[in-house]
Amino acid sequence: MENISGVINIYKEKGFTSHDVVNIVRKKLGRIKTGHTGTLDPDAMGVLPICVGKATKLSEYIASSIKEYKAIVVLGKKTTTQDSSGEVIEEKPVMCSKEEIKNLVSSFKGDIMQIPPMYSAIKVGGKKLYELAREGKEIERKQRKITIYNIEITKFIDSKSFEITVLCSKGTYIRTLCNDIGDALGCGAYMSYLLRTRTGKFYIDNAIKLEDIDGILQANRLNDILIPMDKVLLDYKKVVVLDRANKFLYNGNKISFNYLKDRENLQQDEKVIVYDENNNLIGIYIVLTDCIKPLTMLL
Repeated sequence: MENISGVINIYKEKGFTSHDVVNIVRKKLGRIKTGHTGTLDPDAMGVLPICVGKATKLSEYIASSIKEYKAIVVLGKKTTTQDSSGEVIEEKPVMCSKEEIKNLVSSFKGDIMQIPPMYSAIKVGGKKLYELAREGKEIERKQRKITIYNIEITKFIDSKSFEITVLCSKGTYIRTLCNDIGDALGCGAYMSYLLRTRTGKFYIDNAIKLEDIDGILQANRLNDILIPMDKVLLDYKKVVVLDRANKFLYNGNKISFNYLKDRENLQQDEKVIVYDENNNLIGIYIVLTDCIKPLTMLL
């Protein structure tokens, strides 16, 4: 299995860290290089694409994709971790109506500023925030702009809890979103449940559970679940380089437009996927004024 490359859409179950999933997949595939595409908390479930072989170079591209989640917001309490794993630090009565909650939740749609939680993997001074939090320390965190493309209440569970569906940008903390909704309502809130239903092109409907991988391998059906790199990159425009530029291509040099099979419709600063004339995927490039420059080589 040394030469396999691609992405497996894993369904991460509760209790596993993202690194646990990476390690389990690596062992099952014979210790081939693997990597995840953005962490999910141990209590969270859902889509966690795992990159295998050369596809580990695609991790950052997949991680920056749009995400979709289902979460349950519980009003009236705030916790240290902003989810149900933390200690309750504040309790307030819930006085708002369903209509007020609906209007408030919808107001979070668009570009908003969010302060990352202390219990997160963001590094400050070489140390992860959650490590500092476990030491009882809290440090100032800078606000970051995120985008909520859509947010809606899918159901009210009772007078103090409801389910939301969120379509959002990279870097969005859903438990912080729940916390901020509670603050805006004046009663506080925490997240009691999180399910990631989508990361870019990867959806929960065709995600594979870890327990099913052994049977797939025994039946020699790995290709059924291993998504090739070029399929992962279908949103990028395809560019083919002529054979006479191969020495520049394979050495990772810039390629002049004169060596491209078709340079029509290329936009400056757009990212494209580049192939040689034999249809071998070479890498991800960026378009400059008169050439394309490699960003990530996939050879």
